[in-house]
Amino acid sequence: MTNRTRTDSLLLAGFCAFLFWYGLGQFGLIGADEPRYAQVAHEMLERHDWITPTLGGQPWLEKPPLYYWQAMIAYRVFGVSDWAARLASAIDATFLVLAVYFFLRRFRAGSELDGALITASSAGIVGYARAASMDMALAAAFTIGMLGWWAWRESGRKVHLAVFYGFIALGTLAKGPVTLVLAAVVIVLYAAAVRELRLVLKTLWLPGILLFCAIALPWYFTVQMHNSEFFREFIIEQNLGRFSKNLYHHTEPFWYYVPVTALALVPWTAFVIAAVVQRVRLEWAKRMPGDATEGDLENQFGVFACCWLIVPVVFFSISQSKLPGYVLPAVPAGVLLLVDYLRRRLEQSDAEPAATGLVVVHALLAGSLIIPALLIAYLITQHRLPGGQPMLVALTVAFVLCAGIALTLVRRARLRMLRFVTLIPVVLAVGAVLRLGSVALDQTLSARPLALEIAGMETRRLPLAVYHVRRELEYGLTFYRNQLTFNYDWGRVPEEEHLLVAPENSQAEIGKLVAGRRVSYLGHYGAQHVDYYWVAAAGADVRR
Repeated sequence: MTNRTRTDSLLLAGFCAFLFWYGLGQFGLIGADEPRYAQVAHEMLERHDWITPTLGGQPWLEKPPLYYWQAMIAYRVFGVSDWAARLASAIDATFLVLAVYFFLRRFRAGSELDGALITASSAGIVGYARAASMDMALAAAFTIGMLGWWAWRESGRKVHLAVFYGFIALGTLAKGPVTLVLAAVVIVLYAAAVRELRLVLKTLWLPGILLFCAIALPWYFTVQMHNSEFFREFIIEQNLGRFSKNLYHHTEPFWYYVPVTALALVPWTAFVIAAVVQRVRLEWAKRMPGDATEGDLENQFGVFACCWLIVPVVFFSISQSKLPGYVLPAVPAGVLLLVDYLRRRLEQSDAEPAATGLVVVHALLAGSLIIPALLIAYLITQHRLPGGQPMLVALTVAFVLCAGIALTLVRRARLRMLRFVTLIPVVLAVGAVLRLGSVALDQTLSARPLALEIAGMETRRLPLAVYHVRRELEYGLTFYRNQLTFNYDWGRVPEEEHLLVAPENSQAEIGKLVAGRRVSYLGHYGAQHVDYYWVAAAGADVRR
């Protein structure tokens, strides 16, 4: 191992460990999806069933199994916990970063460390690497597959084409047929852009197709045999239905993914936009008479990355159901464009200064990350930025970082420093969120503290019900108590003695819902404005 390889390995290990792995369990599962997916994997593990996802003992066929399988393995090795539920995404993100590194090392030597660290430090990658969800599994599989396709395109080696088919198959197990659709559209668009439509037919390699089928299809056939409603539920409703109709009230404007993609690429957004603009200008110039570029793979790589960036954004913009994580597969493409842009600039002249305006915008984006990170507790608990000393401190730190980044890049006129100076605010921001925001995130957005509080009061384990609470709290309690949570809102009022979580000061409403049954107030959880009660069994003696 050379000194450079050893240094690269240490840097990648250190940054991936901190950005993806450190503090995975410092706050509980948040949102509705994290605890729901984590509980599905838990139930599958308890039932020793690797085929049918279940929630509350009933088939839950909205998503394919790759994340569940990964979480089940993590539970088996480390025990069931929230950090183990997130471990799969951290591993997937690490593999994604390593794939970018080794791809660039092989085909764009000298830019591999930049590419890997820029990928690792992009906001979308950091955020979803710490989430118990399918999005990182899809992004990693799709990225490795598309890198494999380009490696085949540039080298002609069929082993790379096999990598493409294998990882697109894994992506199909991560999120569904959308993976195959995205890959096909990217390749067709690229082939049309470079006027080589025969590439589409060359990609249709029979051994690769068989490999795809061998990896992706067995689970789909098996789950359909075990659950006759799978095709309707998963293909018709969860894929075609989500795309064509707003079935689950995730409506957003058509342009929604433009700012979402920009945020996912923070703090590198300004330079990625510059890279896209440069690529468009280059391609426009090469369309002039006498500037044909067929066969110029060095230049075509930028076209391929552009197609890869654009397709997920446009595809999901057309969809009627929009969630932020859908566009995550586009982030590595933006990074590859940026790496190509930096490599060209540095090859032209090592001393050429970057445009002052671009540097200033980049410095503002990167340095300003520290403001919400330092003030995250206020944002979570008060839903606003504070004034006074906390804001003054945050602005001062941000100003120092912005000024340092700008002066480094402009005065020294070295884009080689871009990666180093930008990673500083990223590391500080992640550290600040984990150090200053974990308690607020845990108490306000996770069900973990409430579940522990209720468990501490129980002398024996009782069924649990909820009434008029957020889905996030309902699914979180289900995971942390590992039991079916009854929901009064759906008419599911247990006949037996049980506990009930409801909005604060709602005892009168509850008395009407369980008329004739004794209800006792047990406690109040102020961080999420709920009370919890003991409800007697139906028909029990109501005398005190």
